[in-house]
Amino acid sequence: MQALILAGGSGTRFWPLSRHSFPKQFLSLKGDRSLLQATVDRQRPLIEPDDVWISTTEALAEQVRSQLSEVPADQVLAEPTARNTAPAIGWALGVMPRTVREGVVAVLPADHRMEDSAGFRTVLERAGRAVENADRVMTLGVTPNRVETGYGYLELGEPLLGEPDLRRVKRFTEKPNLETAGTFVESGNYLWNAGIFVFRGTSLLDHLTRLEPEVGEGLAAIRADPGRTAELYAALPATSIDYAVMERLDDLATLPLDCGWSDLGSWAALAEILSPDGPGNASRGDVLAIDSADNLLWAESGQIAVAGVTGLVVVRTAETVLVVPKERAQEVKRIVAALRRYGRDDLL
Repeated sequence: MQALILAGGSGTRFWPLSRHSFPKQFLSLKGDRSLLQATVDRQRPLIEPDDVWISTTEALAEQVRSQLSEVPADQVLAEPTARNTAPAIGWALGVMPRTVREGVVAVLPADHRMEDSAGFRTVLERAGRAVENADRVMTLGVTPNRVETGYGYLELGEPLLGEPDLRRVKRFTEKPNLETAGTFVESGNYLWNAGIFVFRGTSLLDHLTRLEPEVGEGLAAIRADPGRTAELYAALPATSIDYAVMERLDDLATLPLDCGWSDLGSWAALAEILSPDGPGNASRGDVLAIDSADNLLWAESGQIAVAGVTGLVVVRTAETVLVVPKERAQEVKRIVAALRRYGRDDLL
């Protein structure tokens, strides 16, 4: 099995720690290893670094190589321009040697967290066997542990032969409202969409050409004439692999993943995995909290001191300070958008 790790995102919801030049996947949010490094680490020994490929951008490629010296440098692939995940995955598969893309490939985000790495590898290996045995396209769905409106959901269909718990995916539902999400979780017949896929590379390219011809045929033209890559790639539709392929397959299959997964989609999500003090404050760096509870306090530079506050995210870097209620942590992206409008690219 080969691993293709998608590491080209900007991670704006972790501003101000995450910047264009140093996005979320490079951050060490728990422990000493970055999220990107931890993504490679947790696959071993099932997938060793020699079998890892990274899809990133020209601007980030050297940082990826610096953080992942164990991954062959020529397997760090710089996407010609940002065109979303369907072109990125298809192009990366086309760059791989044919013998590689004819085999089993697992696609994984670079900035997620798994508490139980061994449990994750067990499910990933089972998914690989399902692909080898029946040339399936697989998605790993996370077993929900709460009602959550920030994730997409996979409705489970009929059981399939070959692996225990192997099920057909009946339907995708994007980020439902609270009532619908509660119904999904209570039914026990839904998984969260984690964006982790396993397939034969050649089969995925065939599906892409069949279901999204403009993307598939454009990628085929690039493989036939690599000298025109920049021109042809820029003309591809910017579409996600979920929309282009996964949601439109009749025989997409899934296995449940229950290994302490988090997409770390906000500062509030980070607070949930850090070890709090007695009053419930999770902190990093030089922090002082007086009569305060249930806060995330992160001092990359200088000191943070709070008194008499509850339920806040406070992040300090050398250039700026972020203060936001935990329940509104997703709105950090509004701050990023406002800074861009005001021309404060120096803070982005």
